[in-house]
Amino acid sequence: MDTRDRLRIDKWLWQARFVKSRPLAVELVSAGHLRVNGRKIDKPGRPVGPGDVLTFALQGQVRVVRILACGTRRGPAIEAATLYELIEGPETTPETVWAPGAP
Repeated sequence: MDTRDRLRIDKWLWQARFVKSRPLAVELVSAGHLRVNGRKIDKPGRPVGPGDVLTFALQGQVRVVRILACGTRRGPAIEAATLYELIEGPETTPETVWAPGAP
């Protein structure tokens, strides 16, 4: 896979609208609450790309998603939904975006 097909995990989480801001994505990853292809990571700069499977807790629910694309910007929710395939967990809506201290 070409390095252009990869993106920092914190930036991808933000572009895919799982978190409201990049600093929140950094906090989520740094806290060790995320797995990439089954391996726990704590480095927000870890590159991910199409085919990688992410597992993380969000609003008290475990999410398992497969990355389909990296994207080029943080666009509208419709565009963000094309970046991943939900494998397990509830649908992601703006109300379920992760925030520190959330249950």
